Amino acid sequence: MKTTIDIAEPILARAKRLAAKRHTTLKAVIESALREALEQEGRPGKPFKVRTHVVKGRGLQPGLSWDDWSTLRELAYEGRGG
Repeated sequence: MKTTIDIAEPILARAKRLAAKRHTTLKAVIESALREALEQEGRPGKPFKVRTHVVKGRGLQPGLSWDDWSTLRELAYEGRGG
């Protein structure tokens, strides 16, 4: 089936170079990329893992409370635009 689509020039140029490198057609490269994108749509992604990071310290400063999140946030992002 034939269709017309607009492809950004840098992407098209890369696809053409890839086709030449693989000794195949631009059509084959685009079909392969589209097929892969459609197959991945239904698959769950790799689970995100958070690395544990431990720092040395003496705990919460005197006068602060774990229940006072607004003050803790304000101190944590002070001068950093948070």
